[in-house]
Amino acid sequence: MVQTASADRSNSDLASSLAAAEERYRAENPKSAARAEEAARAMPGGNTRTVTHYTPYPLTIASGRGATITDIDGHLYTDFLGEYTAGLYGHSDPRLVKAVTEAVEAGVGLGGPNRYDAELAQLMCARFPSVDLLRFCNSGTEANLFALSAARAFTGRAKVMAFAGGYHGGVFYFGQAGSPINAPFPFVLSSYNDIDGTVALIEEHAGDLAAIIVEPMMGSAGAIPADREFLEALRERSAAHGVILIFDEVMTSRLGPGGLQGKTGVMPDMTSFGKYLGGGMTFGAFGGRRDIMSMFDPYSPNAVSHPGTFNNNVLSMAAGLVGLRDIFTPDAAEALNARGDRFRDQLGAVIARHDAPMQVTGIGSILALHFQRAPIRRPQDTWPADRETAARRDDLRKLLHLDLIASGIYMARRGFISLSLPLGQPDFDRFAEALDEFLTVRGDLLDAG
Repeated sequence: MVQTASADRSNSDLASSLAAAEERYRAENPKSAARAEEAARAMPGGNTRTVTHYTPYPLTIASGRGATITDIDGHLYTDFLGEYTAGLYGHSDPRLVKAVTEAVEAGVGLGGPNRYDAELAQLMCARFPSVDLLRFCNSGTEANLFALSAARAFTGRAKVMAFAGGYHGGVFYFGQAGSPINAPFPFVLSSYNDIDGTVALIEEHAGDLAAIIVEPMMGSAGAIPADREFLEALRERSAAHGVILIFDEVMTSRLGPGGLQGKTGVMPDMTSFGKYLGGGMTFGAFGGRRDIMSMFDPYSPNAVSHPGTFNNNVLSMAAGLVGLRDIFTPDAAEALNARGDRFRDQLGAVIARHDAPMQVTGIGSILALHFQRAPIRRPQDTWPADRETAARRDDLRKLLHLDLIASGIYMARRGFISLSLPLGQPDFDRFAEALDEFLTVRGDLLDAG
């Protein structure tokens, strides 16, 4: 593990501190640098997944075991990124390895139903209370695309309500700068946790509003939980107007035995899934009310077609089944999220002890660190009004990320943390100690300016 030497850090100002941290990073990771340069010959910027990019270049990960990953320069890190919630099981769980190996040996690309898909579907219908029927696909992005398209087909309406700052996949991103490659649906954007403003927009557009899509806790936007009253208002007004309420639980389905819908008791009409539910393999699913999902029944003369070569690929089905049935049981879900709540409190205590302009948000096993004191109830609360503040926070995120890497801790540069089952209290203590050191050594930089 790389050891951090606080004496080597220059704190004369944020710019020089960050430059020194990047210089140290380059010196310690030459093989990743060479790999990044080589990758750029075939991929723009050496990248095929934007979220994994960071400056000066990302680490190339060679292997993982349990809660530990190793880069190609031979450094070991405790993995607090958890593959952006998809890595719930950690790395190379022997039960999942066995399931995938047996599936491969029995044959892949079988061209028909297999011995895993129906059982996994039945298990998911039993676990997630809003789901009467479901269909598999290949990612959370696909799941949301199909869920929204199904809602539009079912209602005969066109518009979709989403929320500023939300992320529902590669073609459904509503961040501060927007996205030029979003799917060309007619969107109505509202503000998260704003009941009055959202209800007013629902009333205004109800006649042509097919669906409302919402994460019961915004994940990529910074682990921002929805107020229960907000979700209840969405439920009541969507039902009143025949609008399909879709919970995007691609990330949040891990936050309780029955997802956040089970935890809050607010039931959507449809739910989208992805991430960990494939047991580490590529995965997506969408499901919900029987009358909506029955549109896809191929025995019906008016069935809506939903093809997809790899929808029920045996690797995802086999690993997903073993993971949900044998590993991430309801008891395991409760235990992991209780550990996450304690860890969030532990980090909050470190921040409070330093009286640092930071906070940690989230529920259970999904957390995020923010460089601000002001309360966060919607993504706009994290969007600085001026460029100087935005640039400063961005540099602080870079510095924290690089310092944690130097301490042998791996998480997302934006401050996102996703816990995996193999992580234990000694790992949480190491993270808390590294954050404590960062605030001890870098505290003046946080308060300056």
